[in-house]
Amino acid sequence: MTTTEKTATAPAPGRTPDGAPLLEVRDLHVEFHTRDGVARAVNGVNYSVSAGETLAVLGESGSGKSVTAQAIMGILDMPPGRIPRGEILFHGQDMLTMSKEARRKIRGQKIAMIFQDALSALNPVLSVGYQLGEMFRVHQGLGRKEARARAVELMERVRIPAARERVGDYPHQFSGGMRQRIMIAMALALEPDLIIADEPTTALDVTVQAQVMELLAELQREYRMGLILITHDLGVVADVADKIAVMYAGRIVETAPVHELYRRPAHPYTRGLLDSIPRLDRKGQELYAIKGLPPNLTRIPDGCAFHPRCPRAQDVCRTDVPPLHQVTEPDGGELPGRGSACHFWKETIHG
Repeated sequence: MTTTEKTATAPAPGRTPDGAPLLEVRDLHVEFHTRDGVARAVNGVNYSVSAGETLAVLGESGSGKSVTAQAIMGILDMPPGRIPRGEILFHGQDMLTMSKEARRKIRGQKIAMIFQDALSALNPVLSVGYQLGEMFRVHQGLGRKEARARAVELMERVRIPAARERVGDYPHQFSGGMRQRIMIAMALALEPDLIIADEPTTALDVTVQAQVMELLAELQREYRMGLILITHDLGVVADVADKIAVMYAGRIVETAPVHELYRRPAHPYTRGLLDSIPRLDRKGQELYAIKGLPPNLTRIPDGCAFHPRCPRAQDVCRTDVPPLHQVTEPDGGELPGRGSACHFWKETIHG
């Protein structure tokens, strides 16, 4: 195997100095048993994130982004979900082999999640102050008065105006942007090592999106947390992510440092996603769209799952599953952190 043809199972730049990532997902598989067959939602995912680092996980709906996050958090519905193999290493310990009690202690305290629909995630019949304070009452044994004071501090920290007066308000009394800030506050409550943000700006207008992302990035730098940002919006991650993993049909098809991916995508799917973003220099032109639809996860095509939609597809794409190749320069020079699961990544990145 030549230097330019070697494979990379998990390119992972930006690790901590001792080489150990905060979280490492290895060969993770998740499937769901349904009436129509077995849906293979996650098919051998590998990625890692270190302290103070932001990993953005991109892809269309159904690509496996959120299912991977739920597997990390331990909140998959099992059954019908099942994890046939894989490892989820947090501080070097495999959470999939831990007891339920040990994993429960990690969830919320060490790993927290921001859900995409704050109105559904928050309890509508309890005040936001009660829900924020519950984190301190349950995990730190604080009394009601102390927990309420900490809830006010958190609301002020995420810049909710008049927090002391609004701590007794209910979720429906806040705007969408303010509810999302409450979700961020809830995730930050116990100062976790890692936060998973699942589509945190869904249904928010672009101005509020920018404010929420700016706040999240600022808090991440302050607390030096690892951050996994799940989204289908490439515009959201450009200014906040350190590296990107692009998912399609349950697999990671490209990994790259953020600016390298935007500058030179190495997979036709990633190139299609980038070409579909509206641009000021193309005003009046028809937007590009990737043809076809993502595959049914109970009937993923043979070979490369993207080949029915790929403009570069050839016979080998229909029969052979491409490994995650280590992407290199034309002269063989390495590009750290770059990987592409495409038989024709050279033509894509250098063409």
